[in-house]
Amino acid sequence: MSQTAFSTLNLHSDLLSNLDSLGYEAMTPIQAQSLPLIIDGKDVIAQGKTGSGKTAAFGLGLLNNLNVKRFRVQTLVLCPTRELADQVAKEIRRLARAIHNIKVLTLCGGMPFGPQIGSLEHGAHIIVGTPGRIEEHIHKGFLRLDELNTLVLDEADRMLEMGFQDSLDAIIDVAPSDRQTLLFSATYPDQIASIAKRIMKNPVQVKVESSHDDSSISQHFYKVNGNEDRLDAVRLLLNQHRPESCVIFCNTKREAQEMSDDLEDFGFSSIALHGDLEQRERDRTLVLFSNKSKSILVATDVAARGLDIDNLDMVINYHLARDTEVHVHRIGRTGRAGSKGIACSLFSDKEHYKVKLLEDYLDRDINGEALPAGNLLDQPTFRPAMITLMIDGGKKQKVRPGDILGALTGDKGIAGADVGKINVFDHCAYVAVKREVAREALQKLEKGRIKGRNFRSRQLR
Repeated sequence: MSQTAFSTLNLHSDLLSNLDSLGYEAMTPIQAQSLPLIIDGKDVIAQGKTGSGKTAAFGLGLLNNLNVKRFRVQTLVLCPTRELADQVAKEIRRLARAIHNIKVLTLCGGMPFGPQIGSLEHGAHIIVGTPGRIEEHIHKGFLRLDELNTLVLDEADRMLEMGFQDSLDAIIDVAPSDRQTLLFSATYPDQIASIAKRIMKNPVQVKVESSHDDSSISQHFYKVNGNEDRLDAVRLLLNQHRPESCVIFCNTKREAQEMSDDLEDFGFSSIALHGDLEQRERDRTLVLFSNKSKSILVATDVAARGLDIDNLDMVINYHLARDTEVHVHRIGRTGRAGSKGIACSLFSDKEHYKVKLLEDYLDRDINGEALPAGNLLDQPTFRPAMITLMIDGGKKQKVRPGDILGALTGDKGIAGADVGKINVFDHCAYVAVKREVAREALQKLEKGRIKGRNFRSRQLR
């Protein structure tokens, strides 16, 4: 018998026979690594991409743990979007076909509240939903978690991206501490690590490697003359690599602003970050870059310090850094999460001493490579996939990410998959949507209501 056969697991016989009838034979890598731990009652952090079979992994675990005779909410599965919640609930129902009288209920934003209250009054074993709507039901006293024994955070990284941190905290606060917590995430940023540390008990971490090369950075050096040459070199490199996210490091505030303005003039999607920006402008700049509405951030080292802008496709050093440690820190922001990063550095004869320091540090000779062919300058520039919409209402107006998501996706709205990051500040909020649905999304926000009110919305350029 194969080590990856479901029959090797300590699962209830009715679950095993149903798996057989569904044609499930061998476990996927994420199932083989996480299911024995989940069945054993351990807290598990599982890292794997969508399509890795994670739903069946936690679905089988929570069904195995369920007491059908107790008609109380025993499991809560939190998902970032309504589509994913519907998909997860459907899969759990399929896996539970052999278990009689089991009730799985979905509670998502963008759907009428009244019918959900009615469904909750009739009770359920398993709730699948989005954080904003779940928090609302708990807050209003319609959903009780007293008997919860399993909490699942599905696509946890995406939930944080969409701004659901506060809702997650509020839900976790009322959940019993004596429970099993399962966290599934495609990536594992610091924010996820700190949540896991706070809400999980001795979690076991499993990771299914993607098929990328090991995390690595491909370093390139190009020799240039004046600043005009540098600008052309940057344009050539951007048009050759077409990065979705790139930081260009400059040594002065003025240089950063001028460089960004020049790139904008040439049709690139660029924005500057430096010490002369007010806090509001700085917030907006970081929102536009991190939510993929702007593909290029031109920054000084001081302004970029401590920023959560890792996992970049590319870093360009407009001038070499003042010392080797700063250089290493700059380029270390690319080539993470198993993907290959590109770091391109420009230098002139005047910077020979910095080149010598880098040669010693890297233990390699640095000779200028040939820049890409000049005809690349005539190529159309890369257009980001997302557009940002700004809403004139924020935390002080009680606007939450779930309200914005509901307003966009409810009643013939856009798909949840077309919504990107949501950032809510005190008096305004930003939501990224896919470029092709931006007009429709803006109309939805302008004509719809959030928290029973109309808020002015506009598209940011």
